[in-house]
Amino acid sequence: MPIVTIQVTREGTLSGSQSLTATEKAALIKGASQLLLDVLNKPPEATFVVIDEIDPSNWGWGGLPVLEYRKKLASEHWQPHEEPER
Repeated sequence: MPIVTIQVTREGTLSGSQSLTATEKAALIKGASQLLLDVLNKPPEATFVVIDEIDPSNWGWGGLPVLEYRKKLASEHWQPHEEPER
């Protein structure tokens, strides 16, 4: 009996949403179950899928809390490029 755990951030995919929608979760469950059927020949009735939504304050990236890291990336990405000195 396979158990698949899918971890996603609790940010949602729609503007202003704080989590995945029930439709999105159902699609993830269906897709993971189909993948195990296709690859391992495991029937969907034997496959358990757990969706774990992680609050953005509970994970980090690049040595920083993820929201700080994203701000850092955004500020570095949007810095105007200076012309090289000649």
